Amino acid sequence: MKTRSNYWQLLPYIRPQWQTIVKGFIGILGYVLATLALLRYVRQFATVFGGGDLNAIALQLAIIAAVFLVRGFFQSVQDIYMAKAALRVAFHLRNKVYSHLQKLNLSYFETAKSGDLSYRLTEDVDRVGEVVHKLFHDFIPCVLQLVAIPIYMISLNWQLTLAIIIVAPLMGILIGWFGERLRRFSLKSQNRISDLSAILTEVVSGIRIVQAFAAENYETARFSREAERTMSAKYSVERLKAIQIPIVGFLEAVSALTLLFVGAAQIANDNLTVAEFFSYLTAAALLIDPIGHVTNNYNEFKQGEASVDRVFELLAVQPTVVEKPNALLLPPVSGKVEYSRVSFAYKPGEPVLKDISLLAQPGEAIALVGASGAGKTTFVNLLPRFYDATAGEIFIDGVDIRDVTLDSLRRQIGIVPQETMMFSGTIAQNIAFGQDSFDMEAVEKAASIANAHQFITQLSDGYHTWVGERGVNLSGGQRQRIAIARAVLLNPRILILDEATSALDSESEALVQEALERLMEGRTVFIIAHRLSTVRRCDRILVLERGQILESGTHEELLTLGHRYARFYAQQFSRSHEFKQ
Repeated sequence: MKTRSNYWQLLPYIRPQWQTIVKGFIGILGYVLATLALLRYVRQFATVFGGGDLNAIALQLAIIAAVFLVRGFFQSVQDIYMAKAALRVAFHLRNKVYSHLQKLNLSYFETAKSGDLSYRLTEDVDRVGEVVHKLFHDFIPCVLQLVAIPIYMISLNWQLTLAIIIVAPLMGILIGWFGERLRRFSLKSQNRISDLSAILTEVVSGIRIVQAFAAENYETARFSREAERTMSAKYSVERLKAIQIPIVGFLEAVSALTLLFVGAAQIANDNLTVAEFFSYLTAAALLIDPIGHVTNNYNEFKQGEASVDRVFELLAVQPTVVEKPNALLLPPVSGKVEYSRVSFAYKPGEPVLKDISLLAQPGEAIALVGASGAGKTTFVNLLPRFYDATAGEIFIDGVDIRDVTLDSLRRQIGIVPQETMMFSGTIAQNIAFGQDSFDMEAVEKAASIANAHQFITQLSDGYHTWVGERGVNLSGGQRQRIAIARAVLLNPRILILDEATSALDSESEALVQEALERLMEGRTVFIIAHRLSTVRRCDRILVLERGQILESGTHEELLTLGHRYARFYAQQFSRSHEFKQ
């Protein structure tokens, strides 16, 4: 989704820093006033310089040195407070974007690139912070100098000032022309960098597959092609800046030469004294630095606008699953779940679930089986509102799940996925995921129920052992048991098991299956499983095909029917028997 980008969008983040910014502005005003005082004392110094009075010269030099000291003090005040304000703006903006990401739905993350999101949260937000810092710390002080010093120069000699500023409109037009192109080139460059970051994130997370398929050269070539596109985009930015600098520099030189010529003519006609011209040259020299800074700042602002675009483009993405304004807290439930004529489609006209109706009683274990793409995962994803049903309603204990808050709903639904995600932190923190403070005794009890306590206590630091990135230091079975412990600690009345044992070896599967049976006691459970051997003891088995419930019953009932489930079971049993032979 594209949003019109401009720096006005930053105002809600800048406004809370007004007290800090005001302190910085005091420093700016002090700095500019000290600069004007400097020009006045330089003029006095030029007057006494020709008189030969060393005491008067020394006094003027001491005063000028003191003015420089005061000027430096105010510059420090300006730098400190403006830097603080800019960093706070970036801090709050980054937190806002991250918090916004947490509210977006699974459908967004299924298409978004993790590397691109990472770049927007880090590099783009940092660039926005740098631009805000430049604006307050550099640009505004320079603009004030460009206003105050020319006023002083006009008071000295308006003809000289006219000679200098006659090229100002042309410089302004050129700077604007270059700046707009820099913004476009910078946006393209930053998009390329985020694409490169996305490839890197993707490959690092899947390095095992890359090496398993001997695809190192393929990935190197793909990365190289994207890196070359990134290099070309960045080169376009630098080339444009390289063309701009000498053109603006030439115009500045023309202004200086014109100043010298008109100044010489003014002195020759007795319209200007040498002391006044010396003070005027000092003022003109003091203008060179702010002019250069304003030009560079404008270029950086245009480049930074691309980052503002990308950050607020992300903030403009709206979640498709939202709470009602008057959403209620879901009270503790018994676990009764009802799907009433539920349909769902990821894309219009392509239904994944069609008119599903189901009533699960508290404590009932229901298995969902069927071929890939039958709608099993979609079926359970509707319950915690990862998606909203296209049609129909879902009730828990008779309450429509769209009438309650997402937090109160999801805290009563435990999920044990096929591939467990471990987060940076200790094992205890992973078991108590989502809790700022937790009872260590409760964590250990949950781990014991999940058959995880024994292997955890054998680790170097036990429950305080730091988990490697994505839990790479743990086996699949160990990660799965931690996931079960996580669900045990949550103590939900409703449980979703999404192929929780499909990727495990026999020994790990036995431990995990035992832990799952303990976890399932007294809870309403939905089990997705490809291995039919794991669902035989379920109270009910639903066979899904093309988004519809084709068969429903116990294991024995469905075998007796001799239809789809019976064929699935016969095929798996046959393959298992052949494998054992």
